[in-house]
Amino acid sequence: MLKFLDDTEVAVKGLDETLAELYTEGRLANEETVTEIVKRLEAQKNYIPPSDHVRGEYAYALMKEYKKYLKSRADNK
Repeated sequence: MLKFLDDTEVAVKGLDETLAELYTEGRLANEETVTEIVKRLEAQKNYIPPSDHVRGEYAYALMKEYKKYLKSRADNK
């Protein structure tokens, strides 16, 4: 589940797998990586509205989720 600032939650198909792939590739939590996450999620048939505002909200939520993922991986080492 992807959680937005207003506490809305959205199911995202393949999110966990995508984050794991990016981690394996050594990707840092930055704008380039978030753009790649969006691209990969859309390729997996997740609908992300074309509105710049909504995409910005997705980018923020995905960045937060990826940072959380990176932290959990670091804590498990």
